[in-house]
Amino acid sequence: MTMIYVTDEAVHELRLLLEGEPAGSGLRLRVQKGGCAGLQYEFRLDSRQAEDAVVETPGGPLLLDPNSAAFLQGSTITHSSGLTDSGFKIINPNAARSCGCGSSFEPAGVPAGSEASPGPLNAGSE
Repeated sequence: MTMIYVTDEAVHELRLLLEGEPAGSGLRLRVQKGGCAGLQYEFRLDSRQAEDAVVETPGGPLLLDPNSAAFLQGSTITHSSGLTDSGFKIINPNAARSCGCGSSFEPAGVPAGSEASPGPLNAGSE
């Protein structure tokens, strides 16, 4: 099972976000190529897919495809409500470095400038 930690603030915001959404909806966390550090995070409301790793929280489910789950293992999801920097954030122990805004990262163990890819990886489902 994918282990992701979720702060109380993120649980609260997730609950508000999913209020009124269809059953089976959750917040999808996705890692894809892009951003200034090589890989970027994407957040969106989505429905569960058969292959998803699902992290159940008191605020609702977090949905991760198997490739993204491998990059997010051990991460903490937070939420801030600042005037200039609000939204969900990921504190990722698998990142060698992150961009200044925190929306993209370079995975640990990947040399700078290489083509990091969230390709087929084992998400560690148990």
